[in-house]
Order: sequence, then C-alpha cells, then structure tokens
Amino acid sequence: MDAQPIVTGASASILRIEVGGRRWILRLESSLRDEIRDPRRAYACMRAAAEVGLAPPVLYDDPEAGVAIMAFVESRSLDAYPGGPEALAHALGSLAARLQATEPFAPVADYPSLVGGLLDRLQATDLYRGLLDPHRDAYKRLRAAYPWDASSLVSSHNDSHPGNILFDGDRLWLIDWETAFRNDPAVDLALMTMYRAGTPDLQEALLTAWRGRPSDTVLRARVFLMRQFVKLFHGCATGLYVLETKPDFTETDLTAPSPAEFSAAFREGRLSSNSFEAQRIGARVALRSFLEGVRSPTFDEAAATLRTG
Repeated sequence: MDAQPIVTGASASILRIEVGGRRWILRLESSLRDEIRDPRRAYACMRAAAEVGLAPPVLYDDPEAGVAIMAFVESRSLDAYPGGPEALAHALGSLAARLQATEPFAPVADYPSLVGGLLDRLQATDLYRGLLDPHRDAYKRLRAAYPWDASSLVSSHNDSHPGNILFDGDRLWLIDWETAFRNDPAVDLALMTMYRAGTPDLQEALLTAWRGRPSDTVLRARVFLMRQFVKLFHGCATGLYVLETKPDFTETDLTAPSPAEFSAAFREGRLSSNSFEAQRIGARVALRSFLEGVRSPTFDEAAATLRTG
C-alpha cells in the first residue's frame, strides 16, 4: 500500500492511499472532541450524503476509532467548470438544494448560539486580549437582527467553501463533513455566494437555482446577514485553531488584509495553504470582514427588510 499525505491539521490527517492499483482517501481524526468535532455525527452525515451521490462513496468508517476511507476523486479547478462562473453558480445552488432535500441531519445547536459560544471561548483566551469587544457588540446586533426559525432547519454541510467542493470534470462533489448538522438553509447559501458568487448577478443565479424561482429582498437579506455569522464563525474557529497550534501565541492588534488581498497572497506564493501564518492571518481577515459587514449600510437595510418582511 502506498500512502501520500494531503492535509495534516488539528482536526484530522488526510492521506491518499493506493491499494491494488485503486486510489482512496484515508481520513484519520485527531483525538480532539467537542460539540462540533464528533465523528459519529459527521460520518453519519457523510454516509447519508454519499448514498444520494452528494459525497464520494464511503468504503469504510469507524467513528469510534475516527477512521474513514472514501473514494478518491480526481479534481479539477472550479474555474474550469463548463459555462463559466454563471454555470458554476447555478450548479452550486442546485447542489445546495439537493443536500437540503435529504432526510434532516442530526441537530447540534442553533447556529447563532454556536457562533456566540465560539466567540466566548476565544475571548476567554489571551490570543486577542482586549481586542474583541467590538466583535461582541457587533454579534449582539447581528443576533438581534436575524430571525431564527427552528422549524425550517435542513441538512447542511456548513463548511461549503471551495476547498470542500470538488469538480471531477463532469459534476460537483462535497467533501469533509466534519461540521455537517441540521442548520438554517441560509448557511450553505451564504458560504457559496461569499466564495464563488461574489457579484449580484452570480448570487442571483445561485439563489434562483436553489429556490427554483428568482430570489426576493427577504431571501437576499437573510443570506447577507448569515454571511456575517459565517465570517465570525470562521474567524473564531480559526483563531482557536491558532491556539491549538501555538498555545502561548498572542496578537497585539487585528490589522488584516482584505479578503481579495489575502487570496492574492496565495496566488502569488506569499502564503502557503494550511501554514500557521495563513491560519493566523485568515482569522484576522474573517474578523475584519465580519465587523465591516455589520457596520455597513447594507446590514441596516437587510435588518430593516427582515423586520418588516
């Protein structure tokens, strides 16, 4: 058997293995466990998704041991998707709709409370000592503005960024189901529009494909506000990952590049994926973007729309 490491992180190690001339993905979970990192729930979600063709086929999984083996997908860049960005946005909306139509995954907690809990944990550390008070105030504004409806929760991936979406030359697959659970349908829509449908036209293509008809101001407002929750989630989760890597590390300020500048640093080779520096800067980028989103005029417009709509 030949094994080649792909990713090694705080949550899991991912290896590509070859057995008898066939390639597979071997996932080895770390010993870390909390309300999100639970292989029993994650593997159940992964299997359910694989059964309906949303995730690669699962050969073997043992949640108690934290081991899973999945089919290897030879992936291409999402930029190579036939038909360009609009066709990709449409495919992503359809992918989200198919996922949300499956039997609902197990619940964990309501997403706003989960994000608030991560912020609590991060504020209790010395990583950003005294720097997160504005984020706490912004979180309270966001929590008050977003109408939570527990009866509308659906199966959600909750981490559907481009790194977890594979294109095999024919179709899209979702991978890495660690944070999958029953959630607000806007979470995956927020992630997909944030990363791969940044313009109003592309967002409309994605939302129309998801909904089966054109979006409206209420849906667009919900997705915009949910994007702010997603940014804070990733800022806090990545900050906590930084501490898992270097427990005594502290930051003296939260100055950060814009998301576009951050992406350019990877393209130009100034940052490497999964490096400590990339994680450290990525946390600050997400926290900056969250504050900017909540302080923007669009936030006030979205909040007013949901109050009256």
